[in-house]
Amino acid sequence: MIYYAYCHLVVTYGLLFWGNSSHSTEVLRLQKKIIRIMMGARSRVSCREFFKILGILPLMAEYIYSITMFIVNNRDYFKENSKLSDIKTRYNKNLFQPQSNSSVYQRGPLYADIKIHNILPIQIKLLSSNFNQFKRALKDFLQLHSFYTLAEYLNYNRG
Repeated sequence: MIYYAYCHLVVTYGLLFWGNSSHSTEVLRLQKKIIRIMMGARSRVSCREFFKILGILPLMAEYIYSITMFIVNNRDYFKENSKLSDIKTRYNKNLFQPQSNSSVYQRGPLYADIKIHNILPIQIKLLSSNFNQFKRALKDFLQLHSFYTLAEYLNYNRG
């Protein structure tokens, strides 16, 4: 309760805009420091299990959650591959990712948002029509894996 009362709101305020910035690693360090204090752990102990025990998402997992919920809440602004083509493929439930050679565009929020959403497991994407089930399944998935970095999440399906 203390974490959610004092820290969670500060950490997640505007997360969609700054979550992938270089300063996010500093915020993650502070978040882990708070978790260690709450659990009475030493400074060198890994916090991954503590996040799971407490039911708190690490900063990057919270960022992924925020982006995905933004996409689900604003579904009208995104196109699914199944709407663009009648051919049934395993990527039908993925969002259409516009092609761009511009690295500035590829580092931008829209490109990253779609990429993050497309990596979600298919069983979670299929629940997007039922908001509450989707929200619960997404949160459970992110708590189970406790992603510390975006690269960790992006490499999730690659083994």
